[in-house]
Amino acid sequence: MKLRVAVIYGGRTGEHEVSVRSAKSVLAGLDPAKYQTSEYFIDTQGRWNPRPIVPEPGAHPEIDVVFPVLHGTFGEDGTVQGLLELADLPYIGAGVLASAVSMDKEMMKRVCKERLLPVVDYVTVYRGCDRVVETARPLGFPVFVKPANLGSSVGISKARDEAGLAEAVRVAAEYDRKVIVERAIEGRELECSVLGNEDPIASLPCEILPSRDFYDYEDKYLLDRARTQVPADMPPDKTEELRRLAVECYRAVECEGMARVDFFLEHGSGRLYINEINTIPGFTSISMYPKMWEHSGLPFPALLDRLIELAMARHRRKQETRYAR
Repeated sequence: MKLRVAVIYGGRTGEHEVSVRSAKSVLAGLDPAKYQTSEYFIDTQGRWNPRPIVPEPGAHPEIDVVFPVLHGTFGEDGTVQGLLELADLPYIGAGVLASAVSMDKEMMKRVCKERLLPVVDYVTVYRGCDRVVETARPLGFPVFVKPANLGSSVGISKARDEAGLAEAVRVAAEYDRKVIVERAIEGRELECSVLGNEDPIASLPCEILPSRDFYDYEDKYLLDRARTQVPADMPPDKTEELRRLAVECYRAVECEGMARVDFFLEHGSGRLYINEINTIPGFTSISMYPKMWEHSGLPFPALLDRLIELAMARHRRKQETRYAR
């Protein structure tokens, strides 16, 4: 019998459109000889179509495994993962803890710092804060300002002075009550895909070559002018250092299934900095997570097969856990 895969996509998030595009790629890539697919679409108001998944074990005998192709808030942050745990359904990707920690850029940085992994200097401010300039002053200018819990570069700005900082925080605070202000790194933007449960492996890394000042939402999805290079042109020792750091970041947040780890390589110092980890990376036609695996010898259909295998294996292990005396 074919394995029955439920794909959840859309969502009440600023990354709704990206999720829809990713889901289309996933649905097209799943081998129809192996899988029977069903779709669960969540609109921008949070309504499910054709029906919601019920948080009750045994309520969905028609589903063998779930692929949550959801980016950002209410999808990549542990909320849907919690629903699927309650429903006792196998699902692809990180669990509740790893999803929540990875989604919150400040918490991810805290965990990485505890593991002595390199992250960019930053401060945290909150919506309505009247001491933004004083708090961020030690970082100098320019700085990047980001919502703590969002992806796809939504709400991110580069501020070059105090007035720009205030406006950037105002924009970011529209998307999250917590805002990260980071020292701007002059350097290269690099990414690395990670795959696995207990023994994760890293792909060959890629380099992002933005067409604008930085790799923002328009450059990623609208302008079609940014370029990528896979594999990234780096010395072998630097490539291996990046791959090692990607796996260490993945392990630090206790990720499973998949993630894409993003880096900066600073021009002056030659240092690598972990920027963020994305537990449900993009699967659109231009997304780098599957492209890096393709260049590493794992084509898209085989990657989807592997992700499903990892989800099923994790669920089987969880069945060995006792929840009562």
